[in-house]
Amino acid sequence: MNEPLLRTPLYDEHVALGGKIVPFAGFEMPVQYPSGITAEHRAVREAAGLFDVSHMGEFLIRGPQALDLVQRVTVNDASKMSVGQAQYSAMCLDSGGVVDDLIVYRFADHYMLVVNASNVAKDLAWVRGHVDGLDVDVEDASPALALIALQGPKARDIVRPLAKPDIDSVKYYRFAEGTVAGIPAVIAGTGYTGEDGFELCVAAENAVPVWRSLMEAGRAHGLVPTGLGSRDSLRLEMGYALYGNDLDEEHTPLESGLGWITKLEKGDFVGRDVLVRQKEEGIPRRLVGMTLEGKGFPRHGYPVMSGGRAVGVLTSGTVSPSLGIGVAMGYVPPDLSKPDTPVQIDVRGKALEAVIRRPPFYTEGSIRR
Repeated sequence: MNEPLLRTPLYDEHVALGGKIVPFAGFEMPVQYPSGITAEHRAVREAAGLFDVSHMGEFLIRGPQALDLVQRVTVNDASKMSVGQAQYSAMCLDSGGVVDDLIVYRFADHYMLVVNASNVAKDLAWVRGHVDGLDVDVEDASPALALIALQGPKARDIVRPLAKPDIDSVKYYRFAEGTVAGIPAVIAGTGYTGEDGFELCVAAENAVPVWRSLMEAGRAHGLVPTGLGSRDSLRLEMGYALYGNDLDEEHTPLESGLGWITKLEKGDFVGRDVLVRQKEEGIPRRLVGMTLEGKGFPRHGYPVMSGGRAVGVLTSGTVSPSLGIGVAMGYVPPDLSKPDTPVQIDVRGKALEAVIRRPPFYTEGSIRR
């Protein structure tokens, strides 16, 4: 029997705004609003969009050996983090396959892991399964928290009068504990769009007043509510990987373009031995970006061709609303992974010319690093 779908604390807001509700990662979520996916996408690139990402999972790691657990289960080096810093990371199976990608937040007395909605139960079991011998507590805070993403070049102007501390003190991949519209919030300079903006973590019961305050403050700046459809096209224009498409348990972080966050030198962590061996012996396939040379709509699952034979498969694809061309990601052999290498994409039986490109495809974002 299928589990009943869950609703975020903002479900009624989405319905009231005319959101088209679809099943996603066990939740009823808005895929778009009446203006449509392309209009929402362009609003984020030109002004601002407001996303409900409360379906994401949040784990709180506390105790004298909280850092030891984070180091054990993630590939990045959390020991390098300062209080108020966020870090993109991933978790691996013993086989080296990616369990999930996530963001680690370092607070003064604990760590918070923000994981993908579809993986909350799996990730929680995985993290708890590695606490042996450590003085640490793992709490699933997901049901108690809501997460709202305000993204776009106007995001800072919208939230500035509502937020304390000064929003300009919150830099890229940093966060502050403060208030938004007088409500306690963790204000993080993170996002998934390539634009300036923030992700605001608040108690679930405070999600509606924060959402409404942001919508009201953003009206004069062109803020619109935005759904899953534009979130996907925005992240794909940046070449940001999506778990379940571009990342999965069958591919290692080294294959998936996450070598830059995989700190083999930090010491032991789950999957490290396999990754060390793979790096020494050679990576058998690589996740790359691709752009179509002509018209066409690349989609997940389409074959990647070279020399008349299939050499890989697309993991994500769309026509970029910002660029007007087909953009995609997929795995190919190492000898075809260099930028400017020509390949073909089989679009419903027709081989369309494409070129390997290093993301981001869209380079005009307002993101402040």
